[in-house]
Amino acid sequence: MLTALDKKLLVEVADIHDIPQGAYNIRKNGEGIIRNNSANIEIISKKDKPGIDILIKPGTKNESVHIPVIISEEGLNDIVYNTFKIGTNSDVLIVAGCGIHNGGSEKTQHDGVHEFFVGKGAHMRYIEKHYGEGKGDGERVLNPKTIIHVEEDGVVELEMDQIKGVDYTIRDTYIKLYRNARLIVNEKLLTYLDQSAESKIVVELLGEDASAQIISRSVAKDDSKQVFYLSLKGHSKCRGHIQCDSIIMDRAKVSAIPEIVAHHSGAQLIHEAAIGKIASDQITKLMTLGLSGEEAEETILQGFLG
Repeated sequence: MLTALDKKLLVEVADIHDIPQGAYNIRKNGEGIIRNNSANIEIISKKDKPGIDILIKPGTKNESVHIPVIISEEGLNDIVYNTFKIGTNSDVLIVAGCGIHNGGSEKTQHDGVHEFFVGKGAHMRYIEKHYGEGKGDGERVLNPKTIIHVEEDGVVELEMDQIKGVDYTIRDTYIKLYRNARLIVNEKLLTYLDQSAESKIVVELLGEDASAQIISRSVAKDDSKQVFYLSLKGHSKCRGHIQCDSIIMDRAKVSAIPEIVAHHSGAQLIHEAAIGKIASDQITKLMTLGLSGEEAEETILQGFLG
């Protein structure tokens, strides 16, 4: 059922080298092809539109669910709606992501809409990687939309990476944090050639003592374009920090627009943004250790994107 190409894409976006343990749902070319439930995690197909409901029982600990999407069909325009309900006091890992192989001339596109309801005291770690490949000149387009509601004492960690090969993307992320809820976002994004990427992250700190930390790092090469809009809105006594760092190279263009809005005197919000090139002394230092200029540059970029 899974070809060698399918397996390669799954390794890239979900670090899956074999059928994973626990609950999983693998979607290929617009259709679910493999699914498994666990004792505490149930995956149900939606009846009114393409997508799945993932139900995680209260108190579930140290379990994972993998829901990667792989596309190898040229010209496919795929859209999926997934809803996650994470039960109170649970602790789970969710691995998503999409890999596109387009070897033709037509555009291939995947739009994923994910909505999460994180229960009281629950902890969710969510990993999403996007990757494109193929020798054809057809575009590889990925447009994720993520909506997250975090109840009292809930904790959400997001790792959102665009690895390579995505020609165009609009990434929309909206998060609401209630009393004492905590959010940590790590975004990493790479563009090159004439690729274009837009990322919008809006966090509403609604409850008392809610907190959020957003760290966005990117590298823009060649003639690519990036736009980042990162917003924290404090509606109560809360804490928030935005850090947006970009390395710009060649003829690329990067725009970073951090926003902080306080609607309460107890809101403590900070934003930082920096765009710049690789420091020449860093390259020189690595070259003295025996690396070529290209190798030194690549080492610095890999370290920056982690």
